[in-house]
Amino acid sequence: MFEFVLYSRKGRTDGKFRSLLDAGRLDIVYQCILTSIFKSHAHRHDVVFHTFLNGPPSPAVHLEVDGDRLHDVRLDERTWEGILRKVLNGGTHPGVTTKKESLQAFIRDRSEAGVDIFVLEERGKNISELEFDESAVFVLGDHIGLPKKDEKFVLRYGEKISLGKQRYLAASCIDIINYILDRQVLEKFNMKR
Repeated sequence: MFEFVLYSRKGRTDGKFRSLLDAGRLDIVYQCILTSIFKSHAHRHDVVFHTFLNGPPSPAVHLEVDGDRLHDVRLDERTWEGILRKVLNGGTHPGVTTKKESLQAFIRDRSEAGVDIFVLEERGKNISELEFDESAVFVLGDHIGLPKKDEKFVLRYGEKISLGKQRYLAASCIDIINYILDRQVLEKFNMKR
């Protein structure tokens, strides 16, 4: 299973907002959910998207979207605005959960489970030089970036990887990684045939 983690510095931790844009840029969270979980006419059952919301009123909230348990959704922003508002106000939706947890606690847990952890950073090892197992965690910052203290903490358990010198939107990074993972899985499948 592959997991994508978005650190959202200002994402609201309750459902009291008019739109995703004025909810601490939850529109970025929505875009990352789409590129993590969905593909044309299907969704990925082997992917989990996590975001750690650190905005008002009570950070940190860990929001998880599990591709295997997710159903009853459409791809439009209005649908996801409703889902996010509902779960952040304490409601439920199949495959979407929230809990009080920090990024550091999550990373420590994944490391203890033996999962490889990677932080996306322009000065990291080029992703094309790596071969991924059947599970990995990819950590990204939002439009502001990952706080230095959290980045240092995550790097105690993982390593920096790069998509190249060019900076991309977080959602684009996830899309590129999914493409690379899909190619690696297809190549392994063809080698076994």
